[in-house]
Amino acid sequence: MQVKEIMTHSAETISSDASLIETAKKMNSLNVGALPVWEAGEVVGMITDRDITVRATAVGRDPSTTRVGDIMTPEIYYCFEDDNIHDAAEMMEEKSIHRLLVLDSEHKPIGFVSLADFAVKSRDERLAWEILERISEPACPHR
Repeated sequence: MQVKEIMTHSAETISSDASLIETAKKMNSLNVGALPVWEAGEVVGMITDRDITVRATAVGRDPSTTRVGDIMTPEIYYCFEDDNIHDAAEMMEEKSIHRLLVLDSEHKPIGFVSLADFAVKSRDERLAWEILERISEPACPHR
């Protein structure tokens, strides 16, 4: 089974120059928690609602003047729409992430594949449980 068979289609992007207010409004109107950051014709990062909360709001940054590029996560984990779902699941497990950006053959964002997509659409309950178990493991066990 390929990623395109279970992914959530539609990946709106946001400019790295956008303000956090503009970004939060866009997330709210789209009912999403993450947006790929687009600059000069390519994806340069991801911005999540958690990034806005932890990296900006919690430290008192002004959401009207703070730009996406100032707080975004520059590491981008992605897969391609034609990838096998098991390969995408393995990446999610290795990186301990809940969603992967999905790109087309031209490297343009076309959607996301998430833990929920695996659980609901993959018809492989064991795979969904494996991903959940691995991404839920603490990076550093408490002593």
